[in-house]
Amino acid sequence: MRRSKSSLLAVAVSIGLAASACSSTKHTTDNASGGSGGSSASTGSGGSSSSTSAKTYKQGGTLTISNEQGQTWPCAFNPFNASNNVEANGFIYEPLVYVNTLQNAKETPMLASSYTWNADKTQITFTIRDGVKWSDGQALTADDVAFTFQLMKQTPATDLYTLWSGAGLTDVKATGNQVTLTFKQNAQVYFYQFANLVTIVPKHIWSTGDAASKPDTWTNANPVGSGPYTVKCTPNNMEYKANPNYWQPGKPYVTTVEYPAYLDNQPANQDLASGKAQWGSQFITGIKSFYLNKSQDNHTWSPPVLNVALVPNLDPSHKATSQLGVRQALAYAIDKAKVSAIGEDGQQPPANQSGIVTPTFDKYNDTAAISAAGFDKPDLEKAKAALQTAGYSTSNPLNLTVISVQGYTDWDASIAVIKDELKGIGINLTESSLTMQTYDDKLYKGDYDLAYVGQPAGGPTPYFELREWLHSANTAPIGQSASAGNFERYQNKEVDTLLDNYATASADDQLGIIKKIEGYMLKDVPIIPVTESVDWFQYNTKDFGGWPTADNPYAQPAAYNFPDNEQVLLNVYAKSAQ
Repeated sequence: MRRSKSSLLAVAVSIGLAASACSSTKHTTDNASGGSGGSSASTGSGGSSSSTSAKTYKQGGTLTISNEQGQTWPCAFNPFNASNNVEANGFIYEPLVYVNTLQNAKETPMLASSYTWNADKTQITFTIRDGVKWSDGQALTADDVAFTFQLMKQTPATDLYTLWSGAGLTDVKATGNQVTLTFKQNAQVYFYQFANLVTIVPKHIWSTGDAASKPDTWTNANPVGSGPYTVKCTPNNMEYKANPNYWQPGKPYVTTVEYPAYLDNQPANQDLASGKAQWGSQFITGIKSFYLNKSQDNHTWSPPVLNVALVPNLDPSHKATSQLGVRQALAYAIDKAKVSAIGEDGQQPPANQSGIVTPTFDKYNDTAAISAAGFDKPDLEKAKAALQTAGYSTSNPLNLTVISVQGYTDWDASIAVIKDELKGIGINLTESSLTMQTYDDKLYKGDYDLAYVGQPAGGPTPYFELREWLHSANTAPIGQSASAGNFERYQNKEVDTLLDNYATASADDQLGIIKKIEGYMLKDVPIIPVTESVDWFQYNTKDFGGWPTADNPYAQPAAYNFPDNEQVLLNVYAKSAQ
């Protein structure tokens, strides 16, 4: 599995939400229906997310997801807990607006039927959709929306996108059927996070008991949401059933979704190849012979999204990896093209040390700067020289351990290539393969030397991923959770200022800001991007239609992407039920 919240694909490059999703002051729906099946924000936002929306289908069928986790299910559905919210968001909980990064940040109103910015973009008012019910039958109101954002202030650990501490959110108020968010500065660049990634929870559930006392860690085993499904869970399987109170009539089309727990890629891939599972979201070695050639109904489309990186621990308590020379040695030594070819079967392109995913964001990538810094190709002599500045060499080798996720066979293969390359410069690398839960705990709390990491989120421009990796507001002291994305504990006030200034910059200046940030990626080497993370997606069309494709990219296609997974679930239908 590659967990990704938007985690974010080969898209038509936009200059950012400042110029697309938030390009006009008032946004309204065309009709009463939400979701990718038939609504849009009509003022400058591009309309409905899906070209499949014209036709409706009968409900029925059982769809099985194959997405290897490396462990059994914890049966936890807390949308504020980054360790398990992927199984909750999209299926059970919904955002105010869906923003499609694959279609130039096109918007689809969800729980908000419309919104309006004030003149200086410091305040946004959402009109909450009428007639929406929680899965327990109670009405969803503006008070629920305001409560969700206020909860993030009261318990900072629930503020996964640092809206209060980083984006400048200062106040949230509900009046009638409207909710107003006020920021201390122009906030349009944060629209993607607060409108699209934050999912709304019911006040009547989260204001009492364990949910109220520990909202960041509460298990939430029996979730109440507004989304298209409810869930029953065992450690071996999650079964999602169509929510009878769902606000979009006749949806979801598929009435049952089975989500088995796979401990390893091999059985998960076997189920996909045989057709036992129809929606895959993982790496398949030799995908043509193993999967595509097995049936004319088997298909794949996995566009590049983010970065998979070797992440060093920069805290001074980790003497070796906090030294620039060690990090430079890692970056110079790794043959990213070789890792791509062998470790990822050529299905993930090699990454850039700039942190810019290409060809997705080609216009931002400073190839000349990458070449000038010596990171355009592997160079073992430069690697050895850099390592010597930190006091290590082939005669005095450095021993490091890299944590990874148990069952991620492609990561295992990639790390094996990296291990072989580093040995030649004087670094002995050992892999520690952990369950997802243990891996997350160590990654977030900084209990590692090196970590192999797929960043879980991004957005319509490189700014979003780079902000998660690099902004100091997204990190935390060792022992505390840095789940917002700056796992390496990088802190640079100049980079923070650049990221903060991006929100109010012009389109040209935004491009310049990204290139300056690239300069710090090359100078400080806070992380070492190795391959470009694709949105793993395999799908079977024997009994199911309505899938996203390269020709109709109405959502990011992987089951682990939210809120995109909801858009897929609202479009896919069972042919046998028609």
